[in-house]
Amino acid sequence: MPSPDWPAPTAAGPVHARVVLPGSKSLTNRYLVLAAIAGDVSRLRAPLRSRDTLLMAGALRALGVGVDDVDDGDWLVTPSALVGGGLVDCGLAGNVMRFVPPLAGLADGPVRFDGDPGARVRPMAPVLEALRTLGVEVDDEGRGGLPFTVLGRGSVRGGAVTIDASASSQFVSGLLLSAARFEQGVTVHHDGKAVPSLPHIEMTVETLRDAGVVVDDGDVHTWRVEPSDVNALDVQVEPDLSNAAQFLAAALVTGGSVHVPGWPQYTTQGGDFVREVLDMMGAEVVLDRSGLTVSGGDGIGGVDVDLHGSSELTPVVAALAALADGPSVIRGVAHIRGHETDRLAALRTELTGVGAEVVETDDGLHITPKPLHGNLFHTYHDHRMVMAGAVLGLAVEGVVVEDVDTVAKTMPDFTSLWDRMLHERVTADA
Repeated sequence: MPSPDWPAPTAAGPVHARVVLPGSKSLTNRYLVLAAIAGDVSRLRAPLRSRDTLLMAGALRALGVGVDDVDDGDWLVTPSALVGGGLVDCGLAGNVMRFVPPLAGLADGPVRFDGDPGARVRPMAPVLEALRTLGVEVDDEGRGGLPFTVLGRGSVRGGAVTIDASASSQFVSGLLLSAARFEQGVTVHHDGKAVPSLPHIEMTVETLRDAGVVVDDGDVHTWRVEPSDVNALDVQVEPDLSNAAQFLAAALVTGGSVHVPGWPQYTTQGGDFVREVLDMMGAEVVLDRSGLTVSGGDGIGGVDVDLHGSSELTPVVAALAALADGPSVIRGVAHIRGHETDRLAALRTELTGVGAEVVETDDGLHITPKPLHGNLFHTYHDHRMVMAGAVLGLAVEGVVVEDVDTVAKTMPDFTSLWDRMLHERVTADA
């Protein structure tokens, strides 16, 4: 049932806040999968607890893996022989529907996968066909998507497979994460248009190496995982940098400053690109040992930016573009039509609804700012649309964000963090 609509607060003046972010969804879910096939108990420190990560934890429990709460929100993951007979609820989580089926191939019986109605139209066929090539039987009744059943036999042959991953980098990551347990490992070769969100594959490779898995990514569009042991993990989950975008954008919109402590000096998270985008749009961006500080100045500049590698930033950047002092072009994000919703169509519709001039292109958006007005901002069960609506509401009275609790997919405490940011009055170095 949809949650209540949320009147997005309008900023009374410049925001000056310190925002502590929850952990990265992408890292949390990758660590969970690796911990499930590790040689001993793993500890994930400060993991994100959101709908998507709780669904991943539930998927592992359905396969017989122990995922237990300890101390102040850490998870202990206890691997075991994987069992069949269960149901994996994917919700609307691309990580779950694409990372867990290869793992289910190692179970000792059938594992059923299903999810929200919106999940049934998300691209899955390349993963299912790849699994069949690698020796896993999958029954999807010809749908090429949810619902389907993986008929686990306790082992997976593995080997080489060629896929078209131009719709999602998760197709590659999902095959790599469990491949160390395949008899022959796996070699994944991409053949098609450019793979989107390549930093997410780099993140997968790095987490595999952290667990002692041998990965060769030296050839273009080819990734090789050797069959090997997987070491137990004891890791601190980085803050979710994509989920920082809307808070940092608030500094630019209001002419204030926002400080995010713990911003990593080096990361594979694609959300780190927000620093460059905000700089291009006129913000002052400073990264030092204390974290990241973004300060606004004299308005918001239009931008021409390729977000192919960091497409999750698109909704917030589009909202900023609608508030800018000149036109903007967002490129390289055709693949986000297959995310939680068709994000390009959704952004065109909702930004037009508040008064902006928006043209949808083959791979992005052209946004021309116009005088904006309040309106109901539909979210389409998409957490990133909630964040875009919140950014618009800072400067436009009367923006009401529909079904705000859909943001719990990655950030259950979003509205309370947003309100706290607006009411804080701290200096950037506080």
